[in-house]
Amino acid sequence: RRRQTGGRCIPRGADPFGDTGEIVKSNCSAVGDMTDMKANTSSNELSSEAVSGERLSQAQIDRWREAGAILVHDLIPEELLQKLAGEAHEHFPAPGTEEAAKFQNFGSEQRFVFPAPSEAFNQVTLHPRLLQAVADLLDVPVEGLRLSQSDLWPKYGRKPSTHDNSNADQRMHCDYPNHMLVHPTPWHRPVAVEMIVYLSDSAECAGGTAVVPRAGDDDPAYPWPIVQTPGVGGLRYVNDRARAEAYLEQTDPQAAAFRELLYAREQLAQYRFGSVLLYRHDAWHRGTPLKEGTLRLAQNLTFRRADCEWIATLHPGWAWSMYRPDQFMEKLIAGSSPEQRAVLGFPAPGADYWCPQTIDAVEARYAAHGIDMAPYRAHL
Repeated sequence: RRRQTGGRCIPRGADPFGDTGEIVKSNCSAVGDMTDMKANTSSNELSSEAVSGERLSQAQIDRWREAGAILVHDLIPEELLQKLAGEAHEHFPAPGTEEAAKFQNFGSEQRFVFPAPSEAFNQVTLHPRLLQAVADLLDVPVEGLRLSQSDLWPKYGRKPSTHDNSNADQRMHCDYPNHMLVHPTPWHRPVAVEMIVYLSDSAECAGGTAVVPRAGDDDPAYPWPIVQTPGVGGLRYVNDRARAEAYLEQTDPQAAAFRELLYAREQLAQYRFGSVLLYRHDAWHRGTPLKEGTLRLAQNLTFRRADCEWIATLHPGWAWSMYRPDQFMEKLIAGSSPEQRAVLGFPAPGADYWCPQTIDAVEARYAAHGIDMAPYRAHL
């Protein structure tokens, strides 16, 4: 499929819960376990698979539940993604420019953080196919999901960094420490889905996310608990791979040896424009370097089960966005489906909140923007 320029990497100088399962307590220092980790190494690539019929297949769902990550495409309409990519390329500076130098880490200057001024960004965040995919993975209805993260950010290909917290070539890690105040639930009780929507192509700019697929309940790469990483427990936070591993060799040689074999097991996501990496808070992964002089755009999202309040929302509350004169959040709520609203914490039809009085009152708040309260009245 031919890519439009809105989704290309821009080179330098160019224009622009269920069965709990068994908790495995692997001893990562045992020689036998280390040998098993090497034996579990297979292909070093994670290929992008097509989504057929606008929904994940049962095989893809099962693979995510067992391995912890899948890479798919054709889940979100390409036309919508091209529109979003075009807006993002207009906002972010070209690689190699002085303006691009200030983008050294995550973020978009709040331009692409839900709810955003970009209609395309908001549509991707709440796209019905995306929500259904998450619901299928977690085995809950769409109304049983809650959005906890949606932001789009650029990553630039540059010379190797000398900074501890550079994200250019990340250390192997899991994402749970900055998404919750506790530890993830046992593997067979997944409660959240993370994802990366790629708006670039790895063939042009490299930078594929590296993941370590879990190979069954006895996989020594996934001991319990998951604490063998900088930033957890008493270990200092270091993001850069070389500096993180050098630090661990001095402070925790056992963890350093364990992690060495994680890198040997990693698979690089061979993403194309529109690919979506669906993974978990407890899946080992990391960001890898881009080709120098290129720009990669990606939207990161997280959805959790509604009953799992220990997973934090990474952004200001959605209602805070209604403290604006343009009323774009009010319009977004009015124009969304009941399922989409529920993902944002709006009570679903049939919820205890609803009674004739509250339905009339909410209708009065949003009537000017065309909200349809019939689904809520139908469930009284």
